[in-house]
Amino acid sequence: MILAGSEIFTNALEHLGERFGLSTGVTGSILAAVGTALPETVVPIVALATAGGNSTGQEIGVGAILGAPLLLSTLAFFLIGLLALLRRGPRGVITPEPTGFARDLRFFLAAFALAIGALYVPGYWPRVPIAAALVILYVLYLARTIGASRAMVASGHGTEAAGRLYAGRVRLPENRLVMFGQLLVGLLLIIGGARAFVFGVTNISVALGLSPLFLALAIVPFATEMPEKLNSLLWIHRRKDTLAVGNISGAMVFQSSLLPAIGILGTPWRPGFDVNLAMGITLAAGLWLLILSRLKRLPALALMLNGAAYAVYFILLFTFGR
Repeated sequence: MILAGSEIFTNALEHLGERFGLSTGVTGSILAAVGTALPETVVPIVALATAGGNSTGQEIGVGAILGAPLLLSTLAFFLIGLLALLRRGPRGVITPEPTGFARDLRFFLAAFALAIGALYVPGYWPRVPIAAALVILYVLYLARTIGASRAMVASGHGTEAAGRLYAGRVRLPENRLVMFGQLLVGLLLIIGGARAFVFGVTNISVALGLSPLFLALAIVPFATEMPEKLNSLLWIHRRKDTLAVGNISGAMVFQSSLLPAIGILGTPWRPGFDVNLAMGITLAAGLWLLILSRLKRLPALALMLNGAAYAVYFILLFTFGR
């Protein structure tokens, strides 16, 4: 379901981006990123809304919030690097639009640093301004990305659709309404598949006796982040690197700003080994990507370190986590 939904979703999104004259930055970093971020956004919101004073629900919420940017900055970049390595050789590179990629990473690191700082602010009310700042930061990010769209299109980074709209192949008119309809079908398949996947993995993990925080940090995000990974892999396969990278980096900004704001307001948001480990690895991976962004391209081999960072995180979490 997730794979089919991703294919239908990316096809419709490319046609909509081309029809509206949007840049690959807006299409990938905002539309694709937010659309495919819905499955992992639903998990912490539902967990916190139904938790009440229950610490298990709060742990699942916090873990899902922190696990999403962790997997995006490590495993997701590793997977697109691995595919580029296999298809383009050991010297293969991924070439996103450099300005937009660097902008995404700067906003991500600024937001994530605020979220980390909130862990060490005592009391609830002193953390409220930090949550507000995270929301404002994402609004500024949207404004900057949309504002740069026209210049990107003029410089050759406009969204271009590959092939016909799938709905058009079954003799439906290829107008905007049908494009939005296909987009919605793809999105529903992605969300439905992700929710079914999470349900299955959750039951298995509970049967194995894993803690709620471990489950939320390591298992649930892996399932809910699959839409971003699959969309980006499809775009790497088609050599649409800006869309592939923007889909991940844009989701990183979304997941490091709006969701931590919810966590700060809706949970105790306290530091601990599991939380500090996730945030530390995520921050290190983000800084590594920022360093690579200065090269104006991403060497596929260099992204193997992102995969190594995730492996180290998982080993330490499994060994020392609760």
